[in-house]
Amino acid sequence: EEPVLLAELKPGRPQRYDWKSSCETWSVAFSPDGAWFAWSQGHCVVKLIPWPLGEAELGCKTSERKSLGSKVETWSRGAAKEKTLECGQIVWGLAFSAWPAAEDGDTDPACAMGLPCLVLATGLNDGQIKVWEVQTGHLLFSLLGHQDVVRDLSFAPNGSPILVSASRDKTLRVWDLSRDGRQVQVLSGHVQWVYCCSISPDCSMLCSAAGEKSALLWSMRSYTLIRRLEGHQSSVVSCDFSPDSALLVTASYDACVIMWDPYTGEQLRTLRHVPLHSALDSSSEIHTSSLRSVCFSPEGLYLATVADDRLLRIWALEFRSPVAFAPMTNGLCCMYFPHGGFIATGTRDGHVQFWTAPRVLSSLKHLCRKALRTFLTTYQVLALPIPRKLKEFLTYRTF
Repeated sequence: EEPVLLAELKPGRPQRYDWKSSCETWSVAFSPDGAWFAWSQGHCVVKLIPWPLGEAELGCKTSERKSLGSKVETWSRGAAKEKTLECGQIVWGLAFSAWPAAEDGDTDPACAMGLPCLVLATGLNDGQIKVWEVQTGHLLFSLLGHQDVVRDLSFAPNGSPILVSASRDKTLRVWDLSRDGRQVQVLSGHVQWVYCCSISPDCSMLCSAAGEKSALLWSMRSYTLIRRLEGHQSSVVSCDFSPDSALLVTASYDACVIMWDPYTGEQLRTLRHVPLHSALDSSSEIHTSSLRSVCFSPEGLYLATVADDRLLRIWALEFRSPVAFAPMTNGLCCMYFPHGGFIATGTRDGHVQFWTAPRVLSSLKHLCRKALRTFLTTYQVLALPIPRKLKEFLTYRTF
């Protein structure tokens, strides 16, 4: 089933071409609970939009509009209103975090005391990181330390107030928001601009991608380099961990996605972006299949990729070819809705598009694998007294 365009949001301001502004949507993000969507729409502005989108924002058929709303109704904050964050600089990176973390179903004690419950970090053109309280739109912190563009941001997925930033100054920095945004570590090792950073869901590892042929894997416990992942033929620009932390994918300008076992450094699979003739632009001077972004689906069975050949691709882990395509123009980033079913993409024109994504009922086998791999490393699986074929399945050598 091909992705269907459900909605497209466009900046409300006319495009400006002075040096102070840029119209690209470099980053999009959903909050962990699926109740908010953040859009770096250009013009130094971030839009905070309650999810699901309102009637006025959906330029689609009634049947599709109802479908979009009903599937996520349970996660909607009905009283929430759209907010505009004036960042003062071009916004490159976005990341949400529930902070402090609350147990599911419990009332967050921080909310009861009037403290922030959900924050959004924004990485800016001048090297600043501004952290905002989502409910009020108030600025909480301005984190200073980077000497160039903050290209990407990643919060520890367990809800802890640890933030990692990736910058064109060739470093990654670790910040602790519970200590007034104090910088706790600087990670050096890249020799080019750092494009992307991703913390594993079990919070044990950090992957970073720069304008280099290798990605770096770091320990989130000791903040030391674990290994270099070498295999790409051009700059690695995007990376993401699977929901159980057992897989890592990296995307490169060489038009390939490599699937890794982060524990062993082994390459498990290479997904090659073969150009489609109908999508090629013969006047383009760049490699038309150069990748921009890759992300895992919430259940861990699919990948989404955006490339310069004007296609959004959906991949199933067990196949080496895409299972679905959708035409899109000038895509820069992609992000799955945390409860599945939708993908948001950002474009060079400052637009954001929402697409349907395959919905799948995970098999009992995959659910068991996911549950086990959430707390077992590859080496621990291999040490189990179980049949070889079962070990291969649990370590994603077979699907």
